[in-house]
Amino acid sequence: MASSITTTLSDLPDVILSNICALVTDTRARNSLSLVSRKFLAFERSTRSHLTLRGNARDLHLLPGCFRSISHLDLSFLSPWGHSLLSSLPIDHQNLLALRLRLCFPSVDSLAVYSRSPTSLELLLPQWPRIRHVKLVRWHQRASQIPLGGDFVSIFEHCGGFLESLDLSAFYHWTEDLPPVLLRYADVAAKLTRLNLLTASFNEGYKSSEIVDITKACPNLRDFRVACTFDPRYLEFVGDETLSAVSTNCPKLTLLHMVDTASLTSPRAVPGNDGGDSAVTVGTLVEVFSALPSLEELVLDVGKNVKQSGVALEALNSKCKKLRALKLGQFHSVCSATEWRLEGVALCGGLQSLSIKNSSDLSDMGLVAIGRGCCKLSKFEIQGCENVTVKGVRTMVSLLRKTLTDVRISCCKNLDATASLKAVEPIYDRIKKLHIDCVWSSLEEGGGVEETSETNHDDDYERSQKRCKYSSDEALNGFCSEDRVWKKLEYLSLWISVGEFLTPLPMTGLDDCPNLEEIRIKIEGDCRGKRKPSEPELGLSCLALYPKLSKMQLDCGDTIGYALTAPPMQMDLSLWERFFLTGIGLLQECLTLRKLFIHGTAHEHFMNFLLRIPNLRDVQLREDYYPAPENDMSTEMRVGSCSRFEDQLNSRNIID
Repeated sequence: MASSITTTLSDLPDVILSNICALVTDTRARNSLSLVSRKFLAFERSTRSHLTLRGNARDLHLLPGCFRSISHLDLSFLSPWGHSLLSSLPIDHQNLLALRLRLCFPSVDSLAVYSRSPTSLELLLPQWPRIRHVKLVRWHQRASQIPLGGDFVSIFEHCGGFLESLDLSAFYHWTEDLPPVLLRYADVAAKLTRLNLLTASFNEGYKSSEIVDITKACPNLRDFRVACTFDPRYLEFVGDETLSAVSTNCPKLTLLHMVDTASLTSPRAVPGNDGGDSAVTVGTLVEVFSALPSLEELVLDVGKNVKQSGVALEALNSKCKKLRALKLGQFHSVCSATEWRLEGVALCGGLQSLSIKNSSDLSDMGLVAIGRGCCKLSKFEIQGCENVTVKGVRTMVSLLRKTLTDVRISCCKNLDATASLKAVEPIYDRIKKLHIDCVWSSLEEGGGVEETSETNHDDDYERSQKRCKYSSDEALNGFCSEDRVWKKLEYLSLWISVGEFLTPLPMTGLDDCPNLEEIRIKIEGDCRGKRKPSEPELGLSCLALYPKLSKMQLDCGDTIGYALTAPPMQMDLSLWERFFLTGIGLLQECLTLRKLFIHGTAHEHFMNFLLRIPNLRDVQLREDYYPAPENDMSTEMRVGSCSRFEDQLNSRNIID
């Protein structure tokens, strides 16, 4: 009897297996793939194209030489974070380690690096003369001794023949640094196709004349993003002349982002009708749209009122046939929707992503018109629109049920947490990404916060009755929120004000999300004047309801409070931080935790407690906020302390 032959994936020809490995993009999936066999390991290493290095820069000599196909290399997270690469080593050692990088990664054409000073670029860029994309990172202030344009000269000198893309979105620099360098290296600037200057480090952003000079020097740009000032009260504000110059100088643009710096620094601000008018007119917008027929993605967040914009948006539809993504900030009359006639942005039927921010006259009827006209929308964001209600958003969502999978609702007066979830209920079984504000006004009116503050409910029936109580039968088409299973929801973003609790979240109907993998929580507000909360914790323990939750970001960066001693009956920031974190237990008890990034500083003895987490393998302190402190306090982690901690972390045996 002939023995049966089993055919496995490994029996496929090597060329096919190599192509399969190359198509796997998720890092964890690739790591798992490499553990199958030596053959799979070799294919995974030979086809990996993106790599981010973390660890101490002094250990670069230990790099393996198996990643020969890496084209995108990110060195911006090397430790000690925020310091010039290899700056602590002798010059000859620096050159040897830079050479080692080139030998390990010979195919690099895209490089990201933390450039505290130009010396890092002078050391690295000669190793890869064919680099096409450079991303610079710097959260520290620009050193005054650096000459004007000194941060960029080495890029244009060493990468001049191939440079196509420059990303400065996370790079702290002066706006007057870049234009002279572009004019000096005009032949290199003319080859640029992507330029990202959308950074929040500016107070006023790029001036009008600087934007004109940049676009003149880079006529072949296809992707241009810039932070600027549209406020007419400032000198050299961006107005009609600047917009016209951008469209005239760069007619090949497919992506254009122009965002007011005030919107970047205070993204949730709702200025109201008296915020002032911008100097951007509807006639100029029509001319700009006519000059950019290849436009596919447009962001105009001007920070000041643009009135009667509907005519310009209708021209956008007729002139830019390829437009797929649109974000408008403080545009009025985007869709008036009179007499059920489609107008304004509702005529842009090819849109797949639409974001409307601070449009004071947008109504429910306007949303319904958008749902009827923009029938391909897969992503919709609404922020600061005070006239819209549950009915309008819910009707629009119902009209887009077949395509809509990503919804963000924030800063809308009539849409608290419960109302927002009622509004997206028609797509509860399809939605993949969701953002809501944790405003519990509906629950407070019904006495819900007091009843749901406890997290341990032994009686399941009582719990289901509470969910029913906080859900409107009329809004939910007659069935209890207990029946809702958000089976495709993978990402949840929440905003919550200081002093509020997270515990009512499950009672709003978000208690059954079996595939939720990532959650981001933004805490914002002024702790000063807030009394001690009635409960000892924010309520993070309620997140235990989500079985697949594996990634969480807790952002307290925009909380303001007393750094040291607080007045009587109030708490300083350290006690508020304890209030925020209590509920997930001690970090050292998170046994499955693998990566931990602390965006700020910490005491060395606190970091040593983390060594008790058995599977923890990647920890880093990052002061990635503007401006990062030049010198850490003596009681907080310094370079030596970080190195000692990393040595102890890396010396442990990891179970898996």
